[in-house]
Amino acid sequence: MTPLTETKIGSSPAPLVDPYGRTVDYLRVSVTDRCDFRCVYCMAEEMTFLPKKDLLTLEELETLCRRFMAAGVRKIRLTGGEPLVRRNIMQLIRNIGAEVKSGQLDELTITTNGSQLGRMAGDLFDAGVRRVNISLDTLNPEKFKEITRWGDLEKVLGGLEAAREAGLGVKINAVALKGSNDAELGDMLAWCGDQGFDMTIIEVMPMGDIGTENRLDQYLPLSRVRADLAKRFTLTDIPFRTGGPARYVKVEETGQKLGFITPLTHNFCESCNRVRVTCTGQLYMCLGQDDNADLREALRAGGEPALDDAIAEAIGRKPKGHDFIIDRRNTGPAVSRHMSVTGG
Repeated sequence: MTPLTETKIGSSPAPLVDPYGRTVDYLRVSVTDRCDFRCVYCMAEEMTFLPKKDLLTLEELETLCRRFMAAGVRKIRLTGGEPLVRRNIMQLIRNIGAEVKSGQLDELTITTNGSQLGRMAGDLFDAGVRRVNISLDTLNPEKFKEITRWGDLEKVLGGLEAAREAGLGVKINAVALKGSNDAELGDMLAWCGDQGFDMTIIEVMPMGDIGTENRLDQYLPLSRVRADLAKRFTLTDIPFRTGGPARYVKVEETGQKLGFITPLTHNFCESCNRVRVTCTGQLYMCLGQDDNADLREALRAGGEPALDDAIAEAIGRKPKGHDFIIDRRNTGPAVSRHMSVTGG
């Protein structure tokens, strides 16, 4: 195991290195658990969200991001819930985005459902954001309503156009849902090519109670999806990486990239370089494990020195990987928290 002194944060910090020799240089931060959609694979329709007093303030979120940056983090992604519904979120985005402009941070990205981009895309670009990931599982308006329960496809498509006009790079993230959008993924890939968007397809992850929905009924192995797409497209493996878990191919017919995120059919943990912080300040060293560290308590009780110590100690016990399983004996959530709490 890596001694904690090797991950201690100081004025000239060494990189954060976990017990398996993986350098942690990518931070994903959920700024809110709230969302204006209720996607069937992510949430129950009737959700009880966290009291606002339990959430980190925007100032605390900024301090947390900066301490991770001091420890060598070079990429930050803001997620939710839907991050752009958080009140005054542009304050945080502008302040962290300034570090991209100064060269202290390589990239600040946003994962969003696109519902707020029509009014915010220009501000995001001006703040230093250059790329957004849009969660979009179908181009069929009726099916979109069925999957998101509350969403409006036209509003999202308008947001995509606003993002493009603002100069933001766009990547489409689609969760593969058996019997729902599986027959449409090829058409979506062709549409992304026409629009100049890259695309990533994601397997359902067993996180949180989703009410009456059954994840075994939803689960579609991406090995099957890739085989189906290969009948229509020429998919060439490429070494491209964004810092996340996706493995990419080039779609020769469109020239765009297609990523596959396969937490179940192909565990991607061997190269994990990221950790996640919830909107309440819980640091999860692994998306699929419950072990965490309370950074909110450390920050509020002891300030930045205590926060630095808590981060270093937590990285020192980052696990080797997750244990996601979906089969007839394992249809419930592997972890109790919803994806909207941890962040995508």
